[in-house]
Amino acid sequence: MKTGKTTRIALFLYGILTIAVLYLPLVSVGFASISKARYLSFPIKTYSTKWYGKALESESVRELIMTSLKVALIVTAVSMVVGFFGALAFARYQWRYRTLFQKIILLPIFFPQMVLGLALLVWFNSVGIIPTWKTAVVAHLVWIAPIATLIIAIRAYSFDPALEEAARDMGASTTTILREVTLPLLMPGIVSAGLFSFLLSWGNFPLSLFTTGADSTLPEWLYAKMVSGYSPLVPTLGILSVVGSFVLIMLAFALSWLLRSIRESRQSRI
Repeated sequence: MKTGKTTRIALFLYGILTIAVLYLPLVSVGFASISKARYLSFPIKTYSTKWYGKALESESVRELIMTSLKVALIVTAVSMVVGFFGALAFARYQWRYRTLFQKIILLPIFFPQMVLGLALLVWFNSVGIIPTWKTAVVAHLVWIAPIATLIIAIRAYSFDPALEEAARDMGASTTTILREVTLPLLMPGIVSAGLFSFLLSWGNFPLSLFTTGADSTLPEWLYAKMVSGYSPLVPTLGILSVVGSFVLIMLAFALSWLLRSIRESRQSRI
């Protein structure tokens, strides 16, 4: 059914309005990051990028970014591996306790993160583990790994088992089938899960607040500066974080396109 011109214009304007509502707060943060004054006021009298220079030169900021990066990268790597094999058990193979596994894997997602973080902190203390950024990795994995599993499982549900059976009939071993058939077909879901895992871990505040101990991540520092001792470094680091996330997503798209092009060129040669 074809939509009329008036409907298309209305939908277009609605889309523009939605984007504006979502991104206008980010624009205001961008203005705050280039204001020379310590506190933001409109209209901005003097523009300056000095806060970006101070952010890049600050040793404490570099330490915060490195801590957040360590946590996010480890969480991403582990979530992709756990999510891959978990998705096969979740959606690909039939086994006795599959339904129970599907219910258990969903439980951490429905817990409020503040409650989950507090529960993990109590558990760490009860077994004598001192909270550091390493315990934050465990806390993030408890919440993020199930999400990665579900993302890859969506791809696994569309997986045609006949492809593996055909490879097995041609004499391929289980390892070869996993490497040459299963892994390439699930790769889009794995990449998506990796992106979600990184971004969710990078910007996570509730779990980090309870489990980092003496260490501190970037979201914790931003919150602390907002409630006491505001600094223009807050919007500056916020903008840098958003730009970094955008660059990461673009790199992932470029990598996905490159891998797809290489695979298509190999298939054309065959």
